[in-house]
Amino acid sequence: MSITASPARSRLLDTAARLFYTEGIQAVGVDRLVSEAKITRATFYRQFPAKDELVRAYLERTHQAVRTKVEELAKQAKTPRDLISALVGWLVELACTPGTRGCAFINAAAEYPDPDHPVRVLIAEHRRSVHQGLRQLFADAGHPHPQQAATTLMLLRDGAMVGGALDDPAATRAALKQAVSTLLEEYSPH
Repeated sequence: MSITASPARSRLLDTAARLFYTEGIQAVGVDRLVSEAKITRATFYRQFPAKDELVRAYLERTHQAVRTKVEELAKQAKTPRDLISALVGWLVELACTPGTRGCAFINAAAEYPDPDHPVRVLIAEHRRSVHQGLRQLFADAGHPHPQQAATTLMLLRDGAMVGGALDDPAATRAALKQAVSTLLEEYSPH
């Protein structure tokens, strides 16, 4: 049974997304979420019986936004290689935009260390889904080692999300583009 997206629920999710991403999940309490979303505590708990359920909804919404963006890029790409390039371009923009604080999933994982916690299970599912999509994309591009290439790109992505937040964004942008170019050129069909 799914709950219809009421205006209060949407405001709460928007508020949670902004605050969780910029300040951290554990740093933001229910009182603050209620206040900034302009809802009552009763409305909060009607929508989400526990804060962790709001965290899961926030991450599920983020996962869906990623899927939607990938689908948009896929419609514009003519070849799997074009899609890889488009994904890297999007990643560079995400990682190197002012105000970036890294990956929402990596950030959440740092706050939920128990791998069996439902939030961590959702994070693992997201990462598995992204990895599988990349593996298939590299296979479609004719890469002889799509599993390894997908793992490499995941590591590059993780590093870029951290580097874009903590280091010089221009250096991160250049290093990521060079690393992905090398990854693709090493295995270009001749």
